[in-house]
Amino acid sequence: MAYQHGVYVSEVPTSLISPVPCDSAIPVFVGTAPIHLSQTGLDDLGKKVNYPILTYQYDEAVNKLGFARGGDRWRKYTLPQCIYSQFALFAVAPAIFINVLDPGVHKTAVARAPYVINDGQAVLGEDVILDSVVVTTANSDGAPALVAGTDYSLGWNRDGKAVLNAIEGGALAALPSAWVRFNIIDPTLVTEYDIIGGYNTQTQSYEGLELINGIFQKYRLVVGEIVVPRFSQNAAVAAVMYAKADSVSGVFKAMAMVDIPSGSEGVRDYTEAPEWKNQKNLTYDKEIVFWPKVRLGDDIFDMSVQVAGLMGKVDNEHGNVPVAAFSNHNLQMDSCVLDDGTEIGLDLYTQANYLNGEGIATAVNWIGGWRVWGVQTAAYPANTDIKDCMIPVRRMFNWIGNTLILTYFQKVDIPMTKRNIETIIDSANVWLNGLASREFLVGHPHVEFDPDDNPTTDLLAGIARFHVYISPPPAMKEIEFILEYDVSQLETLFE
Repeated sequence: MAYQHGVYVSEVPTSLISPVPCDSAIPVFVGTAPIHLSQTGLDDLGKKVNYPILTYQYDEAVNKLGFARGGDRWRKYTLPQCIYSQFALFAVAPAIFINVLDPGVHKTAVARAPYVINDGQAVLGEDVILDSVVVTTANSDGAPALVAGTDYSLGWNRDGKAVLNAIEGGALAALPSAWVRFNIIDPTLVTEYDIIGGYNTQTQSYEGLELINGIFQKYRLVVGEIVVPRFSQNAAVAAVMYAKADSVSGVFKAMAMVDIPSGSEGVRDYTEAPEWKNQKNLTYDKEIVFWPKVRLGDDIFDMSVQVAGLMGKVDNEHGNVPVAAFSNHNLQMDSCVLDDGTEIGLDLYTQANYLNGEGIATAVNWIGGWRVWGVQTAAYPANTDIKDCMIPVRRMFNWIGNTLILTYFQKVDIPMTKRNIETIIDSANVWLNGLASREFLVGHPHVEFDPDDNPTTDLLAGIARFHVYISPPPAMKEIEFILEYDVSQLETLFE
């Protein structure tokens, strides 16, 4: 040590640790997007197919993923409704999107056919893969292909349809029609296996739902909900959604948002929904099950999609803490519908409550307009442990656990000394007491380092257990007023 003479300063670690922020309702949407309509078309597919795309704004999401609306477009492409709901209807950010539609795989050939040229332009149709277009002047395999940039150019019109423009001086300039063949992107070829994904040994990369585990490493964001419009109706997809929600990146917890199908092969009567739920094994604590769909104008949404946005909105109103239920809050809808658009209405105190009693959330038109209705997870009624069966309590456990992991990961591998143990206890207690003072927790939450939880053999193995006692407030799902005729009040008649 060097010779010292004078006044010196040294530092010791702060005895209290600030909690690391953990967003409560960041959704990851997995599905299909019209990426050919994105700002860069089908260029740079490595960052558009089986790649988690983080977005904070509506136009950013549209530029990166493309957008399609109207007719059956939301049936073919499942992510546009998520973009519209999240950013336009509920104005909640951020969101993460995973598109599994691969134009190199999910495509269908369209045979050569004549296309009429009006005012120098021919409309080819939707979902055309522009690089696959072959134009000739005759219906013959031997006819020479015309040259893009010389004879014609390709683009998109406002309806999202590919158009062929005849270039002045080119081979098509004076012709009434052109013979064209091409490939189209075919979303109907996407299956549940594409959604589930896995590890691709050829590309040495993860695909589909398997990509969720890498989101934290990539963006340092913790997923709050997993939403897979349309495909979550498949039992295998729902099972994988739960598996991912139960262990995101191996440590974090999230909620899987599952829709019961309401099409011809699904549930078209509310009384059949519980049987479907049980047959498909939708009975887990980190699953929220919805039936049927919701409509706003001409647009039909999976209910899980709108609730994902609503959850973020409600959490934001409570300091980004998931203490409040989304139930009894307004959805952006004007009717409750089946898959084919057939309107249905559920009576709140009989039909809707019947579904709630079976662990299924729905929508009702009651005081204050259309509202989502239901506070039970899919675990209810088989599991009545409040931390497992009540949605806001389950989400609070997820959020508190995720925050503790993020905050105290920095303490892993430090010496197991009394001071370090007390630092963890004191810091966690200060944070929990702050939550209690804001009534996000009830009573006196606290953390203990209990000898019963820490046998000597575990301490020797480097294992330290901290017992966290918390009581998130239950949702007040039933309010009863007891009316009684007070006979004694009649005595006031003689006063």
